Amino acid sequence: MLARGLRRRCPWCGGRGAFFSSWFGKRPHCLTCGLRWRRGDVGFELGALSIAAMLVLGPVILLLATILAITWPVIPVVPLLVVLLPVAVVLPIVAYPVSYTVWQALDLAFREVDPGDFDAAHIVHDLFDDT
Repeated sequence: MLARGLRRRCPWCGGRGAFFSSWFGKRPHCLTCGLRWRRGDVGFELGALSIAAMLVLGPVILLLATILAITWPVIPVVPLLVVLLPVAVVLPIVAYPVSYTVWQALDLAFREVDPGDFDAAHIVHDLFDDT
């Protein structure tokens, strides 16, 4: 499930582009299986936010530590900012949808899935779809 989430797929069924209509636009459920991205949990965004923080701060801190270790004791502040500022701006944009699908995968691993976690209209549509 985690590997599917890292590829922005639905962690439950592996559906492509699940939960996202665009890079920042979220759908209420997966178009393939109907799993809701918010499974009755009020603080779901906080989990996605913490995953985003790990995905962004981890590489930035490692890059900063590497540059400091290489250049110590004379730290080139301007080149350091030139390298780290674009990374700090671009990485959150790249990590935004991935953080939601990775958190969904972790949430699915920690909490059992029940029928109420799926969009009922999506399930009914699939049952009666003749095409």
